[in-house]
Amino acid sequence: MATTPVRLRGALDSVPAYVAGKPAAAREGQTVYKVSSNENPYPPLPSVRAVIEEAAGTVNRYPDMGITELTEALSEHLDVPPERIACGTGSVGVLGQIIQATCDDGDEVVFAWRSFEAYPIVVALAGAESVRVPLTRDHRHDLDAMVAAVTDRTRVLLVCTPNNPTGPTVTHAELLDLVARVPEHVLVVIDEAYLEFVEDDGSQDPVRALEIHQAHPNVAVVRTFSKAYGLAGLRVGYAVAHEPVAEALRKTATPFGVNSLAQVAAVASLGAQEELGERVAALVGERRRVVEALTAGGWEMPQSGANFVWFPLGERTPDFVAACADAGLSVRPYGTEGVRVTIGEPEANDRLVEVARSFACLEG
Repeated sequence: MATTPVRLRGALDSVPAYVAGKPAAAREGQTVYKVSSNENPYPPLPSVRAVIEEAAGTVNRYPDMGITELTEALSEHLDVPPERIACGTGSVGVLGQIIQATCDDGDEVVFAWRSFEAYPIVVALAGAESVRVPLTRDHRHDLDAMVAAVTDRTRVLLVCTPNNPTGPTVTHAELLDLVARVPEHVLVVIDEAYLEFVEDDGSQDPVRALEIHQAHPNVAVVRTFSKAYGLAGLRVGYAVAHEPVAEALRKTATPFGVNSLAQVAAVASLGAQEELGERVAALVGERRRVVEALTAGGWEMPQSGANFVWFPLGERTPDFVAACADAGLSVRPYGTEGVRVTIGEPEANDRLVEVARSFACLEG
């Protein structure tokens, strides 16, 4: 490894690398599918794509640094004051803004593990320390243990619901109880990147994050346009936080970070809720179909509220990844813990079910 006389930050030594989902390798005579990154398998909504194409002719100009139009559109859509909204480059960018705004060297950030891969990265970049609380045996947040992990050095507690990569959600009652037990100086961040895929059938008590935010000045909500809205390549997300926190997040944002195409696309997406609803319903229906088929084949899996499913394979993880690759599916392994597979096109989902059934038979 090359050396340099330049003095780099010591904190970088503890920054883990982000492991992105790999594209599917081309295979002769076979359509391959990338189901490793939780991307929406479909292109932007037709009405949104038209807006993007029209705005492409203006990219010689800087975007609106104040992100005014999108902030106002989010304010109306969410029924919150615009002063409580801070935008960034996807949920990862917003999370980085949060940690930069709240943490000094040696401060602590509590989160479940395994959870979103970016958490320990943004924490380490700020010189803070990650406090990783193991998931329960059923792959859910251990909220009691997370509260117990809070110390005088804790500045932020992150709750990812639905949890990436395992899928389960936290209930509204559970989250209310957690917030009530966390000191008021600790910022509780509800990360809802997969919010739109959560089914509200009256039996699961889904989190009403904005309601909790309204009642508690130390609660912030993070969301993104990358998943359900299909704008992953444009990088735009946002936080809803009480005014002093939101102002701090705007200060820690990269100037002009949310580009002009991202801004107009996000605004158009908010105005295309009927189109969005149809697309989300189709993906949720596919998730339900896949889970039912896998369950019928003998698989025991955590209940997913997102656009992916989790195979808790343990030491068998590499073998399953190889079986998927042989079938033209690129999936996302997590060490020897398990494999996350995105709900993709129906053809990709059919192939996943076939691979999983064959794998289960071979293992049996």
